[in-house]
Amino acid sequence: MRTCDASIRSWWAWAVRQMSLGQTTVRAVTSSAERRIAVWIHASRPPALEAACQFIAALPKGFEVLVVPDAREQIQQQVPSARLVDITYQALPLAEVIVVFGGDGTILRAAERALESDIPVLGVNLGHVGFLAELEMSQMPELVDHVVLGDFVLEHRMTIEMELIPPGADTPSWRSVAINEVSLEKAARTKMIDCLVSIDGLPVSRWACDGLLVSTPTGSTAYAFSAGGPVMWPQLEAYVVVPLSAHALFARSMVLAPQSRVHLDLLSGVDGVVVCDGARVADVPAGSRIEIRRYSHDLMVARLSEQPFTSRLVKKFALPIEGWRGKG
Repeated sequence: MRTCDASIRSWWAWAVRQMSLGQTTVRAVTSSAERRIAVWIHASRPPALEAACQFIAALPKGFEVLVVPDAREQIQQQVPSARLVDITYQALPLAEVIVVFGGDGTILRAAERALESDIPVLGVNLGHVGFLAELEMSQMPELVDHVVLGDFVLEHRMTIEMELIPPGADTPSWRSVAINEVSLEKAARTKMIDCLVSIDGLPVSRWACDGLLVSTPTGSTAYAFSAGGPVMWPQLEAYVVVPLSAHALFARSMVLAPQSRVHLDLLSGVDGVVVCDGARVADVPAGSRIEIRRYSHDLMVARLSEQPFTSRLVKKFALPIEGWRGKG
């Protein structure tokens, strides 16, 4: 997956376009002496800084490393020989992969930038659950070897986009992309919102509730899981609508086809807020509509091997797979 000269970049762009959704092993070799990778960390967290420095120091000569501007000076002090440049919107698409040291929140922020640049993201877990992470800090030598060889397995993850259309307007006032979920929530703690949910232009249910989530398979193990939504395997092409504390007999999660479109109409005089991936927020006046659909770009998650999601699920949630039923 080395993309250092024009011919390799051209091959890589073609290969990405040709890949089907799911897991695809990518191995590419180039004779160019200059290669670029990106390293993303939460600059104010010492363990992340230490891990990033350890990784960069282990890279052989010939690598240019893109880093977050807040951490560049600190990394340069600890790894004086490293060739560092700031991560920018112009430079990031030239990188082979973005390696992230942190928890799922940090990986998610980096993944948003990787999505815009059409490059894979590879996470090293420094948090607690770490569903988006591929490996732990103890596997650092293995990580360096795979980055140097450009040897990854890519998981393609479906993403969604949303538009906020204010009352009486025909055009959106705010847009955003989400990797995990779009969340419509009540703005006032003491009141519920009144929301009509429509699928493909047809009304499905009207809920008085605390809010609604529209989640991707990637986000199904995050906010949606905590709200009682189903666990969805990440390669699944579908997304789910999850009501939050709805006052209704029918208040079940609904799993939708990837081509479906979701409309959330905020009906009553109670205002709301919309939150994308827990980071980007916009006010939603009563009478507004939120339109949600599949985004045209998939997130590419780089993994070092074809580890089944089932194994990660059991490990991250410490699910009991042995017991008295299995004895004998």
